[in-house]
Amino acid sequence: MAESMKGLKRTHRCTEVTKEMIGSKVTLMGWVQKRRNLGSLVFVDLRDRSGLIQLYFEEETIGKEGFEKAVSLHSEYVIAAEGIVEQRSGAFNESLKTGELEIRVQSLRILSESLTPPFPVDADITVKDDLRLKYRYLDLRRPNIQRNLIMRSKIAMLTRQFLAGEGFLEIETPMLTKSTPEGARDYLVPSRIHPGSFYALPQSPQIFKQLLMVSGYDRYFQLAKCFRDEDLRADRQPEFTQIDMELSFVDVDDVIDVNERLLAFLFKECLNHEVSLPIPRMTWQEAMDRFGSDKPDLRFDMEIQDVSDLVKDCGFGVFTGALEAGGTVRALCARGLGDVSSKKMKNIEKSAKDYGAKGLAYIQLKSDGGMKCPFAKFVSEDFLESVIRFLGAEQGDLVVFAADKFKVVCDVLGALRLKFADELGLIDKDLYRFVWITEFPLLEWSEEEGRYTAMHHPFTMPMEEDLAFIDDDPGRVRAKAYDIVLNGTELGGGSVRIHQDDIQEKMFECLGFTKEQAHERFGFLLTAFKYGVPPHAGLAYGLDRLVMLMAKEDSIRDVIAFPKIKDASCLMTSAPDVVDQKQLDELSIQIVPQT
Repeated sequence: MAESMKGLKRTHRCTEVTKEMIGSKVTLMGWVQKRRNLGSLVFVDLRDRSGLIQLYFEEETIGKEGFEKAVSLHSEYVIAAEGIVEQRSGAFNESLKTGELEIRVQSLRILSESLTPPFPVDADITVKDDLRLKYRYLDLRRPNIQRNLIMRSKIAMLTRQFLAGEGFLEIETPMLTKSTPEGARDYLVPSRIHPGSFYALPQSPQIFKQLLMVSGYDRYFQLAKCFRDEDLRADRQPEFTQIDMELSFVDVDDVIDVNERLLAFLFKECLNHEVSLPIPRMTWQEAMDRFGSDKPDLRFDMEIQDVSDLVKDCGFGVFTGALEAGGTVRALCARGLGDVSSKKMKNIEKSAKDYGAKGLAYIQLKSDGGMKCPFAKFVSEDFLESVIRFLGAEQGDLVVFAADKFKVVCDVLGALRLKFADELGLIDKDLYRFVWITEFPLLEWSEEEGRYTAMHHPFTMPMEEDLAFIDDDPGRVRAKAYDIVLNGTELGGGSVRIHQDDIQEKMFECLGFTKEQAHERFGFLLTAFKYGVPPHAGLAYGLDRLVMLMAKEDSIRDVIAFPKIKDASCLMTSAPDVVDQKQLDELSIQIVPQT
C-alpha cells in the first residue's frame, strides 16, 4: 500500500551522493530499478533522473516490518529511503558514478506501487517503437532518453544565455496566425466567433520577426514552436521547435559570425568539442556539382565528376540523348564495390530509379581483373579506358553514371553516394563536419504550378549583381541565402530579407502574384514596410535536429518528450480523435464522409 511522505524531504539525487559524504545520513527518493533478495540481505538499485545508487537492507538495521517492505519491492515502485552513506563492502561497479558507494537503509516508505511494465526501463534493451511510444511515460524513464532531454534543456538554456549576451531580446510571437499558403501545408484552427474563418498555426515566425525589425527591436530571438502538415521522416515532426532569430543593420557575414560563435559555444559547453572557426563555406552550385546535395556529408570523400565533355561523342544513346536534351552526364566512383553481386547491382539500380533515374549505367572493375559493363557493346574499348582513367578508377571499384536533367542526376548520384558510404563503412560517427551552403537559387520552377516558386520564401533578397537577370532569366538569379549543414543534415537556414519596395514588387511579379494577390496575402507586412524598414536578416535552427546530432541519435523522436509517429498521430493519447457534435456545431463545421 502506498504511503505518504509525512513531511519527509529528499536531501540529494542519487548521483549527488559522493565519497566525501561517507558516514552521513541522506534521504533519497526514486524508482526501483532492480531488487536482489539474498535472504538476510536485500539489495535495491534506486534510480532517478541523475542515475543509480545501490541501497541495502538488513533486518537488524531497518526492523522486521521495514525488511518485509524491502522484500516486497518490485521494479518501478517509487520509494523514499533514509540511510547512511557507506563505501561498498563488495566489488565496486566502475560503470556507475556511485559505484564505490551504497546506502545502509534505516527507514523505507513505499510511495507508489507499479504494475509490471510492458518493457524493462533500461537503456540497453531493444523495444519496438510503437510499444515505446504507446507507453512513452515509461520510455522517458530510460537513462538514454533522459540524457537526451537533459542535453536539450542545457542547449536551450545556453542558447538563451549566449544570445542575451549578444544583445538579443527574447520575444514571443503569436500561435494563431493568418494562413499564407506559400510552402508546406498549414494546420488550420477554426474560429468560433468568426464562422467559416480559420487561423493557421505558424510554420515559422517569419513575418512577425520581420515586423519586430520594423518596430526597432534590432535583435530578436525565440525558441519557437512551429507546425507543418507534411509527411514525416526521421528528422521531421508535425510540430517542432526552432531557435529563431532576426537582426537589423546586418549582411550575410554578420549573421554567419554570430551563429558560428553560438555553435562553437554550444558544442564546447555540452560536448567539450572544439568547433574550428571559421566554418567552411561552399556555394550551392559547388555543393550540387561535387556532392549532388545542398546538404553534403563531408565526413567522407567520394565526389561526383562531370563526364559530359568526355562522353558527348561516345555513341551510347543514353549519354548523348541526355546531352542533346540539355541535360548532363556525371559519374561516381565507389572504391571497393567492384565485386558486388548481380543481386546487389539490381538493388543499386532500384535505388537509382527511386530517385528518378530511368536506369543505371555502370562499370564493375572486378578485383580479379575482369570487367562488367552492360553498355560496353555501344562504345569503343578506348572510350571505356579513357573514362576509367579520367575517374581514377582501379580494379575492385564500381563506377555508376547518371544521365538526365541536372536535378535528377544530382538526386540520383547524391543518394547513391550516401548509400555507398554506408555500405563501405566510410562514415566516422565521431566526426562533426560543418559547412555553410551559400548563394542558393532565388527561385525554382514548379512543373505542378507552372510558375516559379521561392526556394526559401518571398522575402529573400537577391544578390545585387544578379538583379539584372530577374526579368529575362529569373532562374539564374542567386539569393543572399545560407544554410548551416552538419554531417549531411540541414541544421538551419536563413537569408538577408528584401527591404526595398521595388525589389519586393519584382519578386512577387516573378512568383506570378498580382499586386492585389500579394497585398491580400501579405498586406500587413507590405504596409508596415512603408513606415521605415531597416535592412535585416535572420536564421532559424531546428532545435530537435541539433540535439539529435549532438546526442548521436538517428531520429528526432529520441530527443522530443512526446513525439508523433509517421502518420502524425500520438499512440499514447490517441490524438487526433473525433470530437463531440456539439463542438462541431459551435464551430459551424460539418464532417463530409469521403467516398
